[in-house]
Amino acid sequence: MPSVCFYFQVHQPYRIKHYPIFSIGEDHQYFNSTQDRLDNEMVLRKVLRKSYLPATQTILKLLQDNPDFKASFSFSGVVLDQFLAYAPEIIDLFRAAVHTGRVELLDETYYHSLAFLYSRDEFKRQVALHRAKIKELFDYEPRIFRNTELSYNNEIGKLAEEMGYDAVLAEGVDWILGWRNPNFVYKVEGADHIKLLLKNYRLSDDVAFRFSQRSWEGWPLTAEKFAHWISSVNGNGETVNLFMDYETFGEHQWEDTGIFEFLRHLPEMILRNPDNNFKTPSEVIDAYEPRGSIDFNYLSSWADIERDLSAWLGNTMQSKAMASVYALEQPVLASGDKRLIADWRKLQTSDHFYYMSTKWFQDGDVHKYFNPYETPYDAFINYMNVLSDMEYRLSIEVPAEHALMPQWAPGSAV
Repeated sequence: MPSVCFYFQVHQPYRIKHYPIFSIGEDHQYFNSTQDRLDNEMVLRKVLRKSYLPATQTILKLLQDNPDFKASFSFSGVVLDQFLAYAPEIIDLFRAAVHTGRVELLDETYYHSLAFLYSRDEFKRQVALHRAKIKELFDYEPRIFRNTELSYNNEIGKLAEEMGYDAVLAEGVDWILGWRNPNFVYKVEGADHIKLLLKNYRLSDDVAFRFSQRSWEGWPLTAEKFAHWISSVNGNGETVNLFMDYETFGEHQWEDTGIFEFLRHLPEMILRNPDNNFKTPSEVIDAYEPRGSIDFNYLSSWADIERDLSAWLGNTMQSKAMASVYALEQPVLASGDKRLIADWRKLQTSDHFYYMSTKWFQDGDVHKYFNPYETPYDAFINYMNVLSDMEYRLSIEVPAEHALMPQWAPGSAV
């Protein structure tokens, strides 16, 4: 009896505006812009119109009409901040969905960062901030943790257990799973009790990436066909974990592909087989015993065919930028300047480093999606210019005992 576990990631970053070298020391506003490709409010309203509003209205209607349908969401803190600033009506829709009792909310890092790699303390602070925001907006306390970009290894699982979570999500990576499959609950290697839910990436990506590909052998993908594929898991799995970006509905797959019609009919088609049901992540871990542990010795993610972190740390530009922003942790926090701290944390958002990726750049692939830059090099230069200005701000604002060694000088940015 496969249970279908839907999880949707909802995230939009604060994109950095065009920030030339001449702005260093003069302009400390990094994220406001009236330029079309960089304006955060404009991008958010576009995604709301095409994706978030119609998708959430569809999900809410499914919940109201079908008492057996369930789903789960994880919101980055930065997208919630933008919702509150630009479109609070979407928060009301999500609240209505949560109030049905059949929608689960997950925790993650507030700033959608990879802080785990560089600062465990900052990682914990951001998770705590996220937990507080979910409580404030939804009166909800998550049991399940999902790390940024579904990045995961054994250490993340054990840390999530220490922080009180009952389960953590990860990618069902073939080269880690070996002969096993992602359609069971597992234990976190080296932990006491926390459980591991793995994404069935083949079925998830059939919807998220292949749905509108006419060259794909599975096209056209109907709700009835997809439900049949899920039912075929019966006997070889207990849960089909369908994890995907929420922008799948209406943005990655436009409305004219039939993606919303597919979503509207999918629960009915899945439940036509009496062996199928829907469960939230918490219900999955409560219903099924772990089938052993999975040893994630290497960091994995849900990106690209490699399922690793090379989309964010695959070149020297990305590594330098990431190391540079975390090098500012002590003086930024010591400053006590709330605006400076907020800016620093927004600069940790993983999207900034994704825009610097050179993987298959000439092919115009997914790395360019929502990308405001012409080249990865433009993204790097813009980002480092902003960091140079932040160093300047620190040089004049931070108490002497916590200040950086002088690094800033006019024209020092790359």
